[in-house]
Amino acid sequence: MSEQPAAAPAKAILMARCPRCGTGRLFARPFTLTLAQRCDHCQLDYAFAESGDGPAVFAIFILGVVVLAGAMIAEFKLGIPYIYHMPFWVLVTPLLALWLLRRLKATLMAIQFSQRGDESTKS
Repeated sequence: MSEQPAAAPAKAILMARCPRCGTGRLFARPFTLTLAQRCDHCQLDYAFAESGDGPAVFAIFILGVVVLAGAMIAEFKLGIPYIYHMPFWVLVTPLLALWLLRRLKATLMAIQFSQRGDESTKS
């Protein structure tokens, strides 16, 4: 099989696409964090991708700052009552976490692929 050039990393990360072709889906379903078995376009096996806890650690740090800053701005600058904080942040935080975790997983997978982390491209 001829070796294909890697897709643009920004496209693969932002659109959650295959790091090799940039077309196939990276995740099994739209709102999950489960990787697909392989690319449905170029048949790249995603077994090489092992992100471990890396995306979760980065997400915790990033979301902690974003949510805390948002809550403090809402409380002290905008004067929003406490009763509105809980429903808002309970809805917003998991959505931000899912969006961010998908991007971070795609980022680590693209880095692994670019560093020849998959066995199919090794000679």
